[in-house]
Amino acid sequence: MRDEKPDSGVLSDILLAWYDVHARAMPWRTAPADRAAGVVPDPYRVWLSEVMLQQTTVAAVVDYFQRFTTRWPTVADLAAAQDDDVMAEWAGLGYYARARNLLKCARAVVADHEGRFPDTYDALLTLPGIGPYTAAAISSIAFDAQETVLDGNVERVMARMYDIHAPLPGSKPELKSQAAALTPAMRPGDYAQAVMDLGATICTPKSPACGICPWRAPCRARVMGTAAELPKKTPKTPKPTRHGHIYVACTSDGRWLLERRPEKGLLGGMMGWPGSDWADAPESAPPFDGDWQHCSGEVRHTFTHFHLILQVYVASVPDGFNLQDHQRLVERHQFNPTDLPTVMRKAFKICRTSEVLGS
Repeated sequence: MRDEKPDSGVLSDILLAWYDVHARAMPWRTAPADRAAGVVPDPYRVWLSEVMLQQTTVAAVVDYFQRFTTRWPTVADLAAAQDDDVMAEWAGLGYYARARNLLKCARAVVADHEGRFPDTYDALLTLPGIGPYTAAAISSIAFDAQETVLDGNVERVMARMYDIHAPLPGSKPELKSQAAALTPAMRPGDYAQAVMDLGATICTPKSPACGICPWRAPCRARVMGTAAELPKKTPKTPKPTRHGHIYVACTSDGRWLLERRPEKGLLGGMMGWPGSDWADAPESAPPFDGDWQHCSGEVRHTFTHFHLILQVYVASVPDGFNLQDHQRLVERHQFNPTDLPTVMRKAFKICRTSEVLGS
């Protein structure tokens, strides 16, 4: 069994038949029956969903996707949007470089492609923020091109199907080769979504439901009893912990002092509270001299490459304070904490009952 290679055409047909019955309903997806009836997927919605789903779960994305497509139903609408409005809608979804590239990409599609997404992998790669995975997903799902889509779910399915024990990320080329061999010429878009659904609902990271898997019989890891330990991964280096100070201030008439972070770097371009650098031993960096009071509790947040601990300080903005170009006083009735990145919301939550702010 270990040396046998199941027929790729048979396997893809089996999976597509399973998908026709069990496809997950998602607001950005064209259902198999609708696609068979001639309904064409909207490349804008496919692109938007794929960008949102990077490093994020389907459950976390649905509400954001609904809000975005209600407010900006076409790529031209998004391209014409104000940067601050888009960043505010994105707040809480994380990985904010995606939001900046979202606007750049939408504007490039309008300016350079007459408002239409290009339909080939190579052309899609020329757009801001679109890498190999996203280009493959859009060209496959939106345009039915025979491209190989390889996300975490597909990697897991391939590792188990062929009992591949080489650890990720080094095994990616082998996993992609196996995935490419299975990608059919007919219905490649549905197939791409089918194999992702299989990994998300059946071939799950823990306790895979092998008994009801449409690929149960040919799965080599099931036969060898190794499914639960695959895919293997190279051990990660422990994340370091950085520290910082954050300063929450309000004027006597209820306006909040916010500042825009630099375009490059974490939370780039987002509005947030003034703060220090994030380092092993950060230096104090209040936006003005004042009676800063330390709040009890601390902000704890984890980014991709490090853990962060912030000390929160509160004060009243003095009369006559001169705003810098990157700073803004936001009226109380216009201030919405949900427009802030998650780490900034955590700081506000800690200090909002402070007597200094009178909240």
